[in-house]
Amino acid sequence: MSAIGNALKSLRAELPKEVTLVAVSKYHPIEDLMEAYNEGQRDFGENIVQELRNKRDKMPEDVRWHFIGHLQTNKVKYIASYVSLIHSVDSLKLLFEINRQGQKCGRIIDCLLQVHVAKETTKFGFFPEECVAMLSGLDLDTVPNVRFRGIMCMATNTSDEELVRHDFIEANRFFDEIKCAFFADKDDFNIRSYGMSGDYSIAIQENSNMVRVGTRIFGPRKY
Repeated sequence: MSAIGNALKSLRAELPKEVTLVAVSKYHPIEDLMEAYNEGQRDFGENIVQELRNKRDKMPEDVRWHFIGHLQTNKVKYIASYVSLIHSVDSLKLLFEINRQGQKCGRIIDCLLQVHVAKETTKFGFFPEECVAMLSGLDLDTVPNVRFRGIMCMATNTSDEELVRHDFIEANRFFDEIKCAFFADKDDFNIRSYGMSGDYSIAIQENSNMVRVGTRIFGPRKY
């Protein structure tokens, strides 16, 4: 078994069965993705639209592509017809464009609300109060081609595990808040996407059910 195969096997042994593993394949070659694919991996995450488009053309059709990076509105049209899940809805403008492109290609596009819980200003996403305000003013009937599936967040980039845990506790609390307030009747609003290579174990302890892991599977990025 290859190094990638061994890494996947080891990682899967750690993850509860209800946790979805998204293999973050950005900057890695098709050969690496195919090694993971041949070991049964189907969910792959990319954060650059052009790289995602290039890889999709070369990978099997049953791959589920996750867009996990900051998404510009003028790039939505390039992925709308096939993306499995957009993790990074961080503005009303982007939300409306995803809905518009979904209508054009006849798809309902699954999306996560990106929420800013980290202590760094460099992270994208709605601050919790902004997200509540946006949802309070949004008529869901105006975005019929968007399906809200949950939230995504990133913890503070720090070696302080207690701070990381605090961020994930806040994310989990916020998920429960908006689930109750806006999506109580939506059984498919059920995804908590937080946790990466350095902190996924803490994230899972704090109720994450989707983790985005790259380095642990593929090793250092190959630019």
